[in-house]
Amino acid sequence: MHAICETRSFQRAAADAGMTAEELADLVDFLARNPSAGDEIEGTGGCRKLRVAGKGKGKSGGYRTITFYTGSQLPVFLITVFSKGDKATLSKAEKNALGELGKILVAEYRKKVVKVRAGA
Repeated sequence: MHAICETRSFQRAAADAGMTAEELADLVDFLARNPSAGDEIEGTGGCRKLRVAGKGKGKSGGYRTITFYTGSQLPVFLITVFSKGDKATLSKAEKNALGELGKILVAEYRKKVVKVRAGA
């Protein structure tokens, strides 16, 4: 299973979108098992858009989640989520901002991770 990191902006967006604790737990569980799920968003350096069904709503009444995943050395970052009807596509400026955010997440995460030698 892969590590998942929720950003504060994701937590706020999930609350605003009306995502339940159960829906969030299901999303985290799914992404931990399938970190590369979703369609890669071109020009973002690793962000993915994942359609998630809401409980009892199906995918058409669900959410769109933006994640950032670049490989097994980093966790999956949950960036934002919105109700499917709220936003259809991302603008070029939004894609550029996601790309910059991805660079910042990688740099900050690597600063805080301490490498441990085997047997230490």
